[in-house]
Amino acid sequence: MSKKTRYTAAATVAVAATLGGTIAAGSVAGAATAAQPDATKVTTVEGPVRGAVSGDVRTFQGIPYAAPPIGDLRWKSPRPVTPWSAPLDARKPGSACPQPADQPIAVPGTNGEDCLYLNVTTPAKTGKRLPVIVWIHGGSFVYGDGATYKAAKLASRGKAVVVTVNYRLGVFGFLSHPGLRAPANLGLQDQQAALGWVRRNAAAFGGDARNVTIMGQSGGGYSVCAQLASPGARGLFDKAIVQSAGCVGEDGSMSLKQAHANGIATAKALGWDGAADADAYLRSAKTADLVKATAAGHGGYRPVVDGKVLPLAPARALATGRFNRVPVLHGSTHDEMSGPVGAEETRTGKPLTAAGYATEVTKVFGDDAAAVLAEYPAGSHGSPGATLSAVLTDSAWSAPAFDTQRVLARHVPVYAYDFADADAPYFKGVPRPKSFSLGTGHMVDLAYLFENDLFEPLNERQARLSDTVISYWSRFARTGRPNGHGTPAWRRFTPRDAYVQKLSSGKDGIGRTDFAADHHYTFWTSLRK
Repeated sequence: MSKKTRYTAAATVAVAATLGGTIAAGSVAGAATAAQPDATKVTTVEGPVRGAVSGDVRTFQGIPYAAPPIGDLRWKSPRPVTPWSAPLDARKPGSACPQPADQPIAVPGTNGEDCLYLNVTTPAKTGKRLPVIVWIHGGSFVYGDGATYKAAKLASRGKAVVVTVNYRLGVFGFLSHPGLRAPANLGLQDQQAALGWVRRNAAAFGGDARNVTIMGQSGGGYSVCAQLASPGARGLFDKAIVQSAGCVGEDGSMSLKQAHANGIATAKALGWDGAADADAYLRSAKTADLVKATAAGHGGYRPVVDGKVLPLAPARALATGRFNRVPVLHGSTHDEMSGPVGAEETRTGKPLTAAGYATEVTKVFGDDAAAVLAEYPAGSHGSPGATLSAVLTDSAWSAPAFDTQRVLARHVPVYAYDFADADAPYFKGVPRPKSFSLGTGHMVDLAYLFENDLFEPLNERQARLSDTVISYWSRFARTGRPNGHGTPAWRRFTPRDAYVQKLSSGKDGIGRTDFAADHHYTFWTSLRK
């Protein structure tokens, strides 16, 4: 595709342990009875932890799954945690990993680079072994943490053990510099270490260590794409859920050459003059200074095709069938780019005009702008702002999503969706544009899956959709198929039948949608030729 500038999607062996508590023999009125086990205490392979019971879930937060990557372990592959014997207080989350504070999704850390923690939410009454869902948060590989995504509803209604994970971000997790004697993709290695912890410890929390689903959105979704392609993740998970990330799109990875160029730029931003030993210089830098030098925003860091952790780009791995073959649930939101377009309107106080729309399209698509304007006239989606949102969504998110589903379906079972709630909740306190509806924008689908303070509360109709989505997701985690009693049928996406399930609230909101036609897939495909 020829353009002056290219728009890309912004921002990736069970060891059973017994439940804590002892069964003690006692005597009441001459009869022997058994004491109830302490539901707040669990013994992991590494040591006992004490969490909390709230309502119908148990939560265990801030459990270390690897040694703190500090001191000599900065930019080292994750190492085993030192075991402990006294119960670890797991009632509060561990520190988020260091990150810039320039985005609303940023989570301030409290303990420097000591941040490799995970959180477990499980039904208070587990019964038989439950499927395990491991959540890899998004944030462009720069922002976020696991604890922000509270999983009480997903665990209780979905009857699943939910694990949310921290992993090293930005300069600490995805820096590559030709002079830095360190492996690439440390953030991906952290995720694999967390998955190893899950295999060892899932049974202790009532989970089935042989039924693990990795799940991620945006940067977390690209992480799942990378783990599908990584030999180091083989055998660590059994299913995958990818939300708002096209594994065969442009943002799933970067070359080692690109990563080195970014690493050199980061070192120079830190003050490196190019003459000093880069390894010594970077390792001696303070955490806060490295955060300041981090390429903030949404394009500086990606999984790196390093020939080791990631031998092939996810797109290449999937196209050639050289990936960890598991069932995949994959999709995107119908209006991925409505938020940024709407934010520009609220910032200026003025709706986008037809002339302004043409200017934006020309800026993004260059020589292809005339074709885009012909395919998407300014008022074709109700207003120029809504039309620009559709153009940016379809080109950078929807087309790569459909590409991904088509490629995956050649090798593994695929269930595809388009999250299309017309009036989804939005970010708390953030004004909406007046000239068009935001629909379901990027990240907003997470309001239906997690309790996250970023989002407005769900209304009654949205809560019912949330129940359905959680049922679909948890059934997929349990069986590899989202279908079950009480929810509309959801067929597989196959090479012969590109079935995509629309997910929306209201009457007839769930069912088949012509995703390719709705998002102009044929048009975007034609521009690549």
